[in-house]
Amino acid sequence: MSDFDEHGRPEPPMDGDEFATLNGFLEWQRATLAWKTKGLDAEQLNRTVAKSSMTLGGILKHMAYVEQQWFHVVLQDREPLEPWASVDWKADNDWDWHSAADDTPEQLNSLWQDDVARARKAVEEALETGDLGQLAKRAPWSDGRRMSLRWILTHMVEEYARHNGHADLLREAIDGQTGE
Repeated sequence: MSDFDEHGRPEPPMDGDEFATLNGFLEWQRATLAWKTKGLDAEQLNRTVAKSSMTLGGILKHMAYVEQQWFHVVLQDREPLEPWASVDWKADNDWDWHSAADDTPEQLNSLWQDDVARARKAVEEALETGDLGQLAKRAPWSDGRRMSLRWILTHMVEEYARHNGHADLLREAIDGQTGE
């Protein structure tokens, strides 16, 4: 049973095994992004700060892409699903960031939540046949290197932590809401 903080985020276990600890921190980071984007309208999700073009909507869409890419595509060696399958990444390497302005808050949240759910299922399936040391089924780099599930989970904690820092700044600029 998880304890939850005042924002509904599940506290990572203090005495969990390796998977429970890594997954606990990933779930906490996911819940932090949900908290930072909760209740915002389209204009607020597309607002930038200073000279940066980064938006909270862009972070949501980027993280949906990252969830699908690492867990669905790389870990399980499955083909990308829409909208990712149709993207011409050579024409716009930051399509996930740029195209978020064309989506409603409901579309962005649904896309992200669907890819998170798919990622959780991919991890569950992987753990049915192996441990955290198992290698991804697809090599994401041209030199053929594959990383372990442990590496992917750790990378995802880092990815969320980095963008949640951006989300802190953006949310504070939008409505003054602050917090870790």
